[in-house]
Amino acid sequence: MAEDTDALAVMARILSPHCRVIQMSDGALIADWKRTRFLGLATTEVQKFALGSPEEHAELVTGLMRAGCATGRRKKYADADVGLWLGGVHLLIRTLGFGRALRLLSLAAPAYTRADLPSAEEAGRLKRAVQSHSRRSWLVNGDCKSEAVTAFVLLRRCGLKATLHVGVHEHPFALHAWTASGGLCIPDADPRGRAFTPVLSIDCGGQ
Repeated sequence: MAEDTDALAVMARILSPHCRVIQMSDGALIADWKRTRFLGLATTEVQKFALGSPEEHAELVTGLMRAGCATGRRKKYADADVGLWLGGVHLLIRTLGFGRALRLLSLAAPAYTRADLPSAEEAGRLKRAVQSHSRRSWLVNGDCKSEAVTAFVLLRRCGLKATLHVGVHEHPFALHAWTASGGLCIPDADPRGRAFTPVLSIDCGGQ
């Protein structure tokens, strides 16, 4: 069933990197290769990942975490962390170039982290922090690439959904980067009223 496939995909995203989920005729098997352990889930439990209520989904996730098969959310970042990440990301981009830095930094936003929708308050707080540190830093000085990548990495490390976009504006030609999450864009997707057409989008830890 398509629902079972979707449920297995959701399950795979929350598993620890050393665990794999395998579809079985009567449910699913989670193989923990690090500890050489196996955990079976019945078909009804698998379907709850796709069709169950938020309470049922949370109960299953909690069970996987207790079994050591799933990762919990990482600690939330502090305001000072935003400034450190922003400066580090900017230096990495200037040293390696945007493409290479992006491939490297995507490893810091793992795909197996549970991805929830951030609240508007969470996304807004990060946007204000990123832009505040960017304006105060003579090094970063409002660089959209550094702001977008920093927001993307921090959100993903907190287990929150985020998509990094790189867009182009033809006349006059210009490139722009931004991260979309929780209904907000960090930085704004259309600075100075210019609309940028996305040519590259990255989510799920760089996939």
